[in-house]
Amino acid sequence: MSDERRPTPPIAGDERRATPPIAGDERQQTLRELDAALEDLRVEIRSRFGGPTTRAEAKTEIDWFELFEELRRRAGAFGIVERSGEVDDFGADDVVLARTRPVWDFLQDRWWRIDVHGIENLPDAGPCLLVANRSGLLPYDGIMISHAIEREHPAHPLPRFLVADWLITLPFMQPYLARIGGVRAARENAERLLERGHFVVAFPEGQKGAAKLFRERYRLQRFGRGGVIRLARDTGAPLVPVAVIGAEEVHPVLFKAHTVARSLGLPFVPVTPTFPWLGPAGFLPLPSKWTIRFGRPLDLGGLGGDAVEDELLISRLNEELRREIQTMVDDGVRSRPSVWG
Repeated sequence: MSDERRPTPPIAGDERRATPPIAGDERQQTLRELDAALEDLRVEIRSRFGGPTTRAEAKTEIDWFELFEELRRRAGAFGIVERSGEVDDFGADDVVLARTRPVWDFLQDRWWRIDVHGIENLPDAGPCLLVANRSGLLPYDGIMISHAIEREHPAHPLPRFLVADWLITLPFMQPYLARIGGVRAARENAERLLERGHFVVAFPEGQKGAAKLFRERYRLQRFGRGGVIRLARDTGAPLVPVAVIGAEEVHPVLFKAHTVARSLGLPFVPVTPTFPWLGPAGFLPLPSKWTIRFGRPLDLGGLGGDAVEDELLISRLNEELRREIQTMVDDGVRSRPSVWG
């Protein structure tokens, strides 16, 4: 073994104290070296995968790597705006609402030519729970019901529509729906909105109603377990049935593809007369003729005291509500001259 003594390296603390700060020119040199190292790494990756290996080649060829990263970055930030503004506890954005109102006006007056009946049955002030049939995959029904009410009651707190969990999980949906008044369907959210005096639109059919095939249109599905009845009883809000006719022809679902849906993490992929055959143009809603009917508030006078815990009574009132809306829907379908008005 050699007797030559190796120099002892300084300890970390001494090294930090002994190292002078990097001067400006040395810092620039370090950054240039780092940029060169990163460029070498890019060239190596692109050479292995067949991409352009120099900046000059990248100018004449599509840089698929950078294009993919840019698309992924924008998709992740879709619907998210970095700015300060008036956004309430549930995400409604006054700026976005002001920008989208002309769109809803166009859809109501020109595209779907919506006839609104019975809006005088709504209270002039205070909260109100509106229960409607679910029509179609996308929540056009909730948006248009809320917009029709807002036009009639502009001074009232913003009407809100409840959105099922499965719909919120779709790409890009949650941020945008929240900004225009959509709220996740949960009892706690509905209670808070009603306590603040909002009109709240609920769809007890849930996913079963949205996923109906075209041959099953306007046949209401079962209304859960009476959640809307209990909600109206506990909050004291009037319970108003609503029928929407015409929305189920906007995107008529011919059949559902489940194999592709599982790979995308979706409950199903709808196949309509326009989608996927027309590509992105298949998402354009068809210009069917709509009618929105507001019924008379449901009488909950017999649901007082301990009766709220009577499951049979809750079930009976829940079924009465479903039958009332089904009758309103049937009357509306029979009275319209055609799907297109």
